[in-house]
Amino acid sequence: MIPSRDALPARTSTSFVETVKLLLLQLRPKQWSKNLLVFAALIFSVDNDQVMNWQLGVGAFFLFSFVSGCVYILNDFMDREADRLHPEKRLRPMASGALHPGLALTVGAILLVSSLIVAFTMHPLFMLLLTLYFVMNVAYSIKLKHVVIIDLMILASGFVIRALCGGIVVGLIFTPWFLLCVFLLSLFLAIGKRRHELLLLQNNKGSHRKVLDSYSEPLLNQMSMIVTTMAIMCYSMFTFMSGHSIYLMWTIPLVIYGIFRYLYLIHVLGKGGKPDALLFEDKGILSCALLFGISVVVILHLFG
Repeated sequence: MIPSRDALPARTSTSFVETVKLLLLQLRPKQWSKNLLVFAALIFSVDNDQVMNWQLGVGAFFLFSFVSGCVYILNDFMDREADRLHPEKRLRPMASGALHPGLALTVGAILLVSSLIVAFTMHPLFMLLLTLYFVMNVAYSIKLKHVVIIDLMILASGFVIRALCGGIVVGLIFTPWFLLCVFLLSLFLAIGKRRHELLLLQNNKGSHRKVLDSYSEPLLNQMSMIVTTMAIMCYSMFTFMSGHSIYLMWTIPLVIYGIFRYLYLIHVLGKGGKPDALLFEDKGILSCALLFGISVVVILHLFG
């Protein structure tokens, strides 16, 4: 019987530099693009003190990235056996056996505590939301990721917390319409990711992620259609009721194009497993996101 990789002795040949690289890789910096949502508050703000706000926004971005990295460490630790059955996730540091789980957990604990302390100095509520995000994702890793539909809701809620944190550190609270838009768009991405996993693993779906046994492609397609419609409607309502210029409605076509482009990518090209990567890999999505951000900034500064 072949022993588990975790039972194998630590690799003595691994240098300090290589270990640091593995730890950084374990924090998944490629997925930190999700945390750019903390800058949404700055995009929709017309405050003149932008320099200070951007400094706070950058600080919030890195703190959220560190805390989310700690979540990834815990999640990969608990999923390392299942990840070894996945064609891509088997290459992750702990799943591949390159990084010792004990070392990863120790570094994660130190990073988590340090990040929460710094967050408290920025704003106590920011620290509480970071703690909520971490606890929620721990619950997700232990149990909730196996609960159908709830797993999608948890993933989407994490993006809402990101938006709230960005608003809190710069002293701006979003309208309920915007937060609902963030939740629905995040839910849309989560559904697309589950659909990609379902099709990728096919008959062996449950061996990697048990909750996939509770989903079907028609169900996920129908859920995606409902959420897509609601997201477009909510964003349209936000442009009229946000308290900013009504000319924000000019950005509605960009939102519609971005959603339709993503639907094209997941339904025609079979992508969607890495939503954060698609933002930079697909020129259509990237161009739409940049044009949307520029349009919002210009409209708010010209018309308020």
